[in-house]
Parts: sequence; C-alpha cells; structure tokens
Amino acid sequence: MKKSLLFIIALLFTTSAFSQNVIQLFNGANDFFKLLQEEKFKDAHAFFDDTLKTKLTEENLKKLWGDIGTKYGKAEALDAVQSKAQGEFFAVTVEGKFANGDQNFILGFNKQQKIVGIFLAPSRRAVAYLKPTYVDTSLYQEKSVYIGPAGKQLAAIITTPKNVKNFPVVVFVHGSGPADMDGTVGVNKPFKDLAGGLASKGIASVRYVKRTLVYPNEFNKAFTVKEEVLDDASAAIALAKTVVGANPKAVYVFGHSLGGMLAPKIATLTPDLAGIVLAAAPARKLTDIIVDQNKYMFDQANDTTAAFKKQLADADVEINKSRISQLGTTIKPDSVILGLPAKYWTDLNTYNQVAVAKSLSKPKIYVLQGGNDFQVGKVDFDLWSAALNKKKNVVLKFYPDLNHLLSSQTEKGTMAQYQAAVSVSETLVNDLASWIKAK
Repeated sequence: MKKSLLFIIALLFTTSAFSQNVIQLFNGANDFFKLLQEEKFKDAHAFFDDTLKTKLTEENLKKLWGDIGTKYGKAEALDAVQSKAQGEFFAVTVEGKFANGDQNFILGFNKQQKIVGIFLAPSRRAVAYLKPTYVDTSLYQEKSVYIGPAGKQLAAIITTPKNVKNFPVVVFVHGSGPADMDGTVGVNKPFKDLAGGLASKGIASVRYVKRTLVYPNEFNKAFTVKEEVLDDASAAIALAKTVVGANPKAVYVFGHSLGGMLAPKIATLTPDLAGIVLAAAPARKLTDIIVDQNKYMFDQANDTTAAFKKQLADADVEINKSRISQLGTTIKPDSVILGLPAKYWTDLNTYNQVAVAKSLSKPKIYVLQGGNDFQVGKVDFDLWSAALNKKKNVVLKFYPDLNHLLSSQTEKGTMAQYQAAVSVSETLVNDLASWIKAK
C-alpha cells in the first residue's frame, strides 16, 4: 500500500478523539474478514470507499489474502478487538489467528463506515517492562484501589514510600486519548517510571486509568474536558489527601500534554494544591498543535508531489473547523469535528491556560518541555516562559534531549520511536523530586 494512504488513516493519530459507533465498526470489520474467508472478494471489495477501490482492486485484494494464507496458513479466527478514533477516521484493530501464527490487521473507516485503508499491524512481541535503573522497588509499596462514582469506577494504584512519614503525593493526569494508568504508549510506561522513581526518593503518587479507555460509550454524545479529565482528576486528588502517611497539604498534580494544559484549571478547582507540573503542555489552542503535528508527519514522508500536498491542504481545512468558540443553529453541541463534539471544542477554545496560570499566586508551578518532542514544541515552552518567567512561584526548565514521553532521544523522530523501550529521564526525575521537596 502506498504510504499516502497510511498517512490519511493515521493523520491525527495523537489527537484526543474517541470511538463512535463502536459496535457498528466492529461488525463491519468482522463482516469484511468473514467475506475474505469465504473468498467472496467482490462483496468484500464493496466495503471500500471509492478511492481505495481504485488503489486496491478486487484482484489485488484477492492476491493480498492469498499471500497472507501462504504465509500464515488457514484463518482460524478474526475478531475486531479495538477501535480508536484518529481525526475524521476510525482505526479498528482486528486480531487474526491463523494455523501457522498470528497476524493482526488495522482497518481505517471513514464516517460513512467505508474502509479507506487496510494494512498489517506490526507484530506485537511480548516486551517486558524496562524498569529504570533509578527505581528501587524495595523502597516502596503499591496498593490497588478505585476512584470515581459507584458503577463507573476506575482502577488506580497508590504508590507509597516505605519508612517515610508525612510524604508528598503526586497525582498523574493523562494527555489526550484513552490511556491506562501507566500512560502506556507503545512499549513505554512514563507514569509507571515516574511513580517508581519518585517513590524511591520518598514521594508517593496516585495513577489511574483514564475514563475514555474503560467507558467509551459515555463519550458518544456531547461532552467536555470536565467529563474527560477534570472530574476524575478531582477524585484522584481527594484520594491522595487520604493516603495513610501522606501530608494532605503536599499534594501535587503532574499533568502531561493535555493534562498539563488543564493543570492550571485543576488548580483553580482545588486551590489548596501544593504544586502543579506542566509537562509538555500546549500553551496554544489544541487546533494549532494538531496543525503542527500534521505538517510534521507530512514533512517526514518526504513526498513533494502535488497530490500529497493537496492531502495536507485538505487536512488543514478539516482541522481548522475545530477553531469554533461558540455553538449556533447549524453547529449543535454533539456535532462531530475531528472525532470530538463541537461542545468539546467551544469549551476548550474559550479556555486560556496561559492566562489562568499567570493569575495563580499559588500553588508553585513547574513547566517542563523536551527539545525532541514532535507533538508539542519549543514554541509552546517559549510562550509559557514569556508569560511566567517573572513569577516567583514558577520554575521553567527546557530539556533539549527529551521527547514527548519524557525520555532522552537523539532526534525528534516519529511515532515509531515509541516502539523502543526507553525510561523517563533520570535527570528529570531528580529535578522533580528536588522541586517537590523544596520549601
């Protein structure tokens, strides 16, 4: 398959978007592969949108399925297991079990539930968690708990240092999109790294599963960051204050990416926080971040053809539709823009995170940014710095080598970088621990 098709499907891979019509998407994916198993290639080909039909003909599809059979043997089971919104598209992962091995697939669907792309998912080898060298598991303990309302609870872990009294507690708040409690991306687990690293230095933490991962059906109508992030962050903060041995007046929020963008807002909702960390936090509107990410990915493709440039221009048109600040008669709260309801965009677009942070005389604030981060750039750090550098309660730190997952890298790279296990920077962990413990 041509790389351009893959970019169309994965255009806005890093945006915060959630599954729509998951059951229909799963059924469509399963029906498609059932037709392939039955060798009804004409019917299977009808699932494609017009563009894909011309690029992947019925005969090509037949050959593709034959090649898969030659390599992996007879298909024994093909089941859709995951749906993830990616901008205007939806990527459905189908788990394939064959006589001679396993092979997963990813189908890209448009809003009309037509297939716009199909490709083989990278083999998922079992990768053991890479415990950072700075983590000493003998110095802390972990306890599984739940946060949130009854019937809609989220699994969480409290990590507490041993033989320490009156210790601080850090609450981790996720970035965009569904995420587990470790903040897992690829084979990396930045929240787990940070929790272990800080606990080894006498600092407790609370991390929890993001609601959009466990309860996606709660987000098939109009919602805002209140339901997505803020409510659960507040519940986690309340839990942190009750941790045995903790200092309830020394609770910190570590917000990553979107979580960092919302950290000033969280501080206004919980005025007695001791501090907030804005890690790789956008200072601009989310739309600006998506535009930059999109252009970066297109630049990485190194394709200067007119057709590819048109794809970028068309994508920008769609992305810019998210710059709305109010609803109207033609734009309803649940109107979908880039996979998110219009209400979400109007709410977020009327929030000025830099102004809110600047208005805070307390808690203390730590703003950090990595130079090898292709998702949120130095331009955002510079905006934070210009607004906050004269405030006594603010520390600003730029780490030239860190990427978006806060690990040290030699270049910005692409999403493929996240498939290599690299721990969160020890320098960063040390800096955070020192800042948290400072009076």
